[in-house]
Amino acid sequence: MTAMPHSTSCFRATLHALALVMTVAATGLLGACTDRSAVAAVQAEAPAPSVQGNQIRYAPNHPQLAMLGVTAAVPSRALRVELPARLVWNEERTQRLYPAFAGRVSAIEADVGSRVKRGSTLAQLASPDFGVAQAETAKAQAEARLSNANLQRQRELFDAGIVARKDLEQAEADAARALAEVARTGARTAMYGGGRGGVDQRLALVSGIDGVVVERNLNPGQELRPEQSGAGVPALFVLSDPTSLWVQIDARESEVGTLQPGTVFTLTAPGLPGQTFEGRVTAAADYIDPLSRTIKVRGVVANPERRLKAEMIATAQFERSPGNGVTVPASAVLLRGTRHSVLVQVEPGVFEPREVQIGWSGSREVMISRGLAVGEQVVSDNTLLLARQLRLAQDVAVATADGKP
Repeated sequence: MTAMPHSTSCFRATLHALALVMTVAATGLLGACTDRSAVAAVQAEAPAPSVQGNQIRYAPNHPQLAMLGVTAAVPSRALRVELPARLVWNEERTQRLYPAFAGRVSAIEADVGSRVKRGSTLAQLASPDFGVAQAETAKAQAEARLSNANLQRQRELFDAGIVARKDLEQAEADAARALAEVARTGARTAMYGGGRGGVDQRLALVSGIDGVVVERNLNPGQELRPEQSGAGVPALFVLSDPTSLWVQIDARESEVGTLQPGTVFTLTAPGLPGQTFEGRVTAAADYIDPLSRTIKVRGVVANPERRLKAEMIATAQFERSPGNGVTVPASAVLLRGTRHSVLVQVEPGVFEPREVQIGWSGSREVMISRGLAVGEQVVSDNTLLLARQLRLAQDVAVATADGKP
């Protein structure tokens, strides 16, 4: 008789050891694994499973079967999907104020939490630059009056035949340019509250919306400059309406077709246990984040009692109809490379791998669109351990076949 090759004996030893670990755990003898007599008894009572083709078979009442939880595939139903979300200010109801002119803060009239109306003064600045803008407006107005008077004289002289038409046209052009300069300088100063005439250098930071001061980043006497604005620089004041917040949702690629504008979702926050809020999707990005492989989806949620706070971490929940297929626990699905499979119990104690196609994958449930029928039993507990035992048993069978004379 030809001796079994050394590699085959190693495979058998590995398979037998793995079966022994499962058996000891199933019979509650793991704590007594140092007792050689107990291990020997378990080993004698629990022989290694056999392999026939791609099936692994256990003897009836084998103790390892107690470890293998089996679940029946059920028809697909509406799935409850949970996605990470973050609350931010509703930018359609938010204003950020930056300094339009250099100056020094002379007074602050609003603080965080203050309710303000459109046109309310938030702070006062002493700004020589704003004074210069006011002076330019006054100068433009004076030059416009002078140009208009000159135009009137040129028209009278032209009617009397004293000046040529080109002189009249030049006066008309000068008057038009003067009026344009008045409009330009006047619009600039009027935008910041300086259209009342005169030069006083007082610049008021004024609210442009009705809302609440949610952020203040200036102090009395602070020097401000127009270049202190833009990305990465905090605004002097942030005003917003906190009764409406935006929800930023990180959606998986598979959710693109579900999270369309108008989709309703439920929002929960760890800081507000037991409370739910209803939101609605308003927009979705047209690109996938290359790092997280998620799509940015934006929703809006009503917050009339102001219980939700900006920058809260939350969970967006919505129902998804996965279509035709069956649903199994996520723990039942194995991934090897790019292929998914499950271990199907074809008869009591007999299991075989089955390649399947995934229609939708969640943290708890997976919808299988092809490869599995309703009612078929799949392994849902210790799936990885059984899959490894099957591969080892198949390797033993191949090595044994190669070692025959």
